Amino acid sequence: MARPRGKKRTATEAVATDSSKPEAAAKEPAKRGRGKRVKAPSRPTDYFPGKRNLEDLWLSAFPVGTEWENIDKIKEFNWNFENLEKALEEGGELYGKTVYLFGSTEPRHLYVNGESKIVLIPVIVVVDCPFPPSDKIGINSVQRENEEILPMKAMKMTWVPYVPLEDRLSRIDSLETKIFTLGCTQRRSALKHLKTERVRKFDYCMPYYMPLQPIEDEDDTVIDFLYPLEPPIVDDFDWEMDDYEVFADQKVEDELLPEDEKEKFKEFLKEKVRERKRELKQAKEARKKAIDDTDPKKKEAFENIKFYKFYPVKTPDTPDVDSVKSKYINRYYRNTHYLI
Repeated sequence: MARPRGKKRTATEAVATDSSKPEAAAKEPAKRGRGKRVKAPSRPTDYFPGKRNLEDLWLSAFPVGTEWENIDKIKEFNWNFENLEKALEEGGELYGKTVYLFGSTEPRHLYVNGESKIVLIPVIVVVDCPFPPSDKIGINSVQRENEEILPMKAMKMTWVPYVPLEDRLSRIDSLETKIFTLGCTQRRSALKHLKTERVRKFDYCMPYYMPLQPIEDEDDTVIDFLYPLEPPIVDDFDWEMDDYEVFADQKVEDELLPEDEKEKFKEFLKEKVRERKRELKQAKEARKKAIDDTDPKKKEAFENIKFYKFYPVKTPDTPDVDSVKSKYINRYYRNTHYLI
């Protein structure tokens, strides 16, 4: 006689019985199938709702030559550089090119809420060139005795690739427009550990550029000078148009120069003129050598180089800067080709 089989358990009964055992949870097989995935943001801009693709571009360019204590004043207003952004986006005149940007500031008297005040206006210069326009920085001001031309790295500056918000998960070399900005790695918190002279050098920095073609006023005969008195005499002197004796007598007559200081003042001017003439001669020699040593491709690029100078656009939150726009960049770049 066959032994009777036990009643087959239902799935529900099996789970109820086995789950009372300590090892049941460990032995329970994992459920098959994948859980529902959460879709990741498709673009980095999804993390920054309302942000334009190039909105932070102008801020990434270090404001060269701005005193450290004044850098925060740039953020006094919510400046807008949509004109710069449009030039670099598809359809803009700089789209698809390789460009190098540097920032600076220009203090100007502007009317703000009906009152005249000094406003530190940020400006951006764009250099349209497939090669870096320079790897040097100039340090010069009327307060300094001598001009210095240093490697950028000596002032902790270098050209840094900029990637638009939408492309920050992409390879830089895949971008249509390649943008580099002049950045500075000097930490403000470390300034207190530096010598005053070193800190002041940053205030007098200017992006350096040596054009292959002579600039219009390379043979300019005017020097700017500061004569150390209290208060100092700050003026300019033309060694072809001005006479040393007459010039010094005028300063005495204007009560800017003591009579017994006149001969010393004249010698000071003569030495400044000699220095300037030496500088001009050295500049011509350096230009000739640069032309001779330049790679043909770079030479062609520099012959076709173009500068664009951008001011912030007018918005309800910012003062109107149209009346103070200037084509002048600095003593090395001289004037811009395009003022925007």
